[in-house]
Amino acid sequence: MSRTGRPGLSAQEKTELWNRWKDGQSLTEIGRALGKHAGSIHTVLSANGGIVPRVRVRRSNALTIAEREEISRDLAQGFSLRAIGNRLGRAASTISREIARNCGGEKYRATVADSKAWERAKRPKLCRWASNKRLAKFVASRLKDNWSPQQISGWLAREHKGDADMQISHETIYRSLFIQARGVLKRELIAHLRSRRMMRRGKTATTNGQPRGRIPDAVSIRDRPACIEDRAVPGHWEGDLLSGARNSHIATLVERHSRYVVLVKLAGKDTNSVIKALVREVKKLPSGLMETLTWDRGGEMAQHKRFSVQTDVAMYFCDPQSPWQRGTNENTNRLLRQYLPDGTDLTAFTQSDLNAIALKLNSRPRKTLAYMTPGDKLAHVLQ
Repeated sequence: MSRTGRPGLSAQEKTELWNRWKDGQSLTEIGRALGKHAGSIHTVLSANGGIVPRVRVRRSNALTIAEREEISRDLAQGFSLRAIGNRLGRAASTISREIARNCGGEKYRATVADSKAWERAKRPKLCRWASNKRLAKFVASRLKDNWSPQQISGWLAREHKGDADMQISHETIYRSLFIQARGVLKRELIAHLRSRRMMRRGKTATTNGQPRGRIPDAVSIRDRPACIEDRAVPGHWEGDLLSGARNSHIATLVERHSRYVVLVKLAGKDTNSVIKALVREVKKLPSGLMETLTWDRGGEMAQHKRFSVQTDVAMYFCDPQSPWQRGTNENTNRLLRQYLPDGTDLTAFTQSDLNAIALKLNSRPRKTLAYMTPGDKLAHVLQ
């Protein structure tokens, strides 16, 4: 069986993956359903530009596995190629080529031959307009002028009516952009699309019932007690996700008074995984050390009520697109990039690894703390 993306995805799993993608599920949701990392899901999807691959079928006149079994048995019984062909209703030359390309009569095995035939049939095929240099050049130039694929298709239909060589559908343009194996349009032209997406999502995709961008019953940061603002009182934290390569993430928590940092390993970016991991690590803190937590409006906190119930921590949410309202956390994330640079695959780090990085940050003197360390500042508070 041929493999797409990382090893370990069966044909059945790939089918389920594409069905879930068409239904509008996120990479993390699909990965959780299949027991795979989101990076594995992204690899499979991006290889085909997010476009569901056509189901492969055999040619109607191709030899079947049943016919190959007959060939194998007849060879073992000493039948001639012509006799085998007559029994199967095939030309002797067809039987001869089949045996020759599969190690000869003595080593011929039906299942091996059938598998090889299936692999040989899977060869790169350029789309029909790959040879139409005039059309390809025109489409590329208009994409560079920021025309949409639909505008290009419609204009060509109007200006070159009756010229079949200058007609193309917008879907074909999208497919040639997102599926580079077609060998027509360069991938950098995607930057000229309005959406800037790196993968295609069809019209039938839906996000109904998903919590993206919606935080039920979120309490605004504007309703946060005023005593939190001056940092004089400890116990009030800010949190966010730090992103890495291959759709990997960790959660970062920082205490506003002491700048003490806690890093949390995540199994995924979905709300269930994030809440579960936060509850696990927050419960390790000394009792009463975390009274409130302020977060942005990312969908990973859709189940914030569950977090509050299990930790007795009040949640507050920033205004949309206002990261400056969590300035302490934003500054901390910038410091963390010294240890976790952009492009780092964060799945490679265990919770122990993250604890060690947090310890380094908590042991560094901070100018804002009069050159005390966050660890010393917190220890002074807990005395």
